[in-house]
Amino acid sequence: MSAFLIVIPILLIRYGLLSILNRESLKRAGFFAPLKGREKISLWVYQITTILIILKLLFLRIKADSDWFYIGLIIYSMGLVLYSVSIVNYAKPKMNGINVNGLYSISRNPMYVAYFIYFIGCALLTHSWILLILIIVFQVSAHWIILSEERWCIMKFGDEYIKYMNKVRRYI
Repeated sequence: MSAFLIVIPILLIRYGLLSILNRESLKRAGFFAPLKGREKISLWVYQITTILIILKLLFLRIKADSDWFYIGLIIYSMGLVLYSVSIVNYAKPKMNGINVNGLYSISRNPMYVAYFIYFIGCALLTHSWILLILIIVFQVSAHWIILSEERWCIMKFGDEYIKYMNKVRRYI
């Protein structure tokens, strides 16, 4: 079976579910905070690795011939569930715009965490080392984007966001 089929749910969650829940949140999700210096390179790496991951999945096949398939399926499913919940939480921020409900009370970046878990599941389902390397590069570049988002949130929300940062971990 083509691995591209495992990309469809994440796209439906990202664009379908989010647009149903809150169209403004869909616009917010596409916003990148102002970047400085090397962060600009990270954005390019992030965008290119995203495209390469999707393209790689287009040509890979799911391999159900080992125990890794079941482990991958569990991790992939966990990623989808976490991503769905984080999207629902993301669509309902507080009046001031800071997300602190649901998974955002545990992680400041549950969508990024869910993406990573989901993509690791994809790598296990396809037994692809190349995909795994792309995912690691993707995640490292995402970290630099997250740092720029945090800087922007501090500028926009001030002390309230700093208190949130002190209370809730960046990832898990």
